Amino acid sequence: MAVQPEGAPCWADAMFNDVEGAKRFYGDVLGWTFGESAPEYGNYTQAYANGKAVAAVAPPMAEQEGQSQWCLYFASRDATATAAKIREAGGEVVMEPMEVGEFGTMCLACDPAGVVFGVWQSGTHEGFEAMAEPGAYCWAEVFTREPEKSDAFFPAVFPYSAKQMEDDQIDFRIFDLDDRSVLGRMKMTDDFPPEVPPYINVYFTVADCDEAVARATKLGGIVRFGPVDTPFGRFAALSDPQGANFSVIDITKTEGEMPKVTAVS
Repeated sequence: MAVQPEGAPCWADAMFNDVEGAKRFYGDVLGWTFGESAPEYGNYTQAYANGKAVAAVAPPMAEQEGQSQWCLYFASRDATATAAKIREAGGEVVMEPMEVGEFGTMCLACDPAGVVFGVWQSGTHEGFEAMAEPGAYCWAEVFTREPEKSDAFFPAVFPYSAKQMEDDQIDFRIFDLDDRSVLGRMKMTDDFPPEVPPYINVYFTVADCDEAVARATKLGGIVRFGPVDTPFGRFAALSDPQGANFSVIDITKTEGEMPKVTAVS
């Protein structure tokens, strides 16, 4: 795939205390295979779907012990310039832009509401080699209790336009790059325990949502929501055995009318 445009989701990874356990879980649920770990890069290990790089897993660095969490990276032409925009918009740069060999330059940050994300300036590693096919990344949503902070932040850092879903039941916003929707934002309700921090929920494509959920629960995963049919596909929200939240979606099985949205100035 070509290098993604500025602000487009381009990669996802997660740190696991039990990397081998994570490989078994996602290998069975999403059909991933794994490359060789790279000791010089903290035993970072790429995951593949049908031979295409779609994500990575790694053990935590010494200072990053804690619950596992998927991290979504947004494409940047200049990670240092993006880091400056993050600060100007009220966010925090958690890890300064750092070159990763010839692969590219990475940066970790969080928005003013505490949503953690990554920035990736590609070198030889351009990011996802596949999207929206079984085993590959498909979509992501910012889950936050302070939507007004995220709503102001992300379009200030990336060239997004926004539209709001017309729904009295949920507060949901969509960020677009030109005519392509690239990120959702959901207001967290009281259904979320107070100890659950804001996060970006990453969706992986599957050929059969119910089968993927059955595999996940058999291996110790927890169903948080669904499976449910939507105009975008049949999906379910899950937590893996190490606590990382993610969703699976079958984009070939759609039901219902697309929701109405209003452009946000």
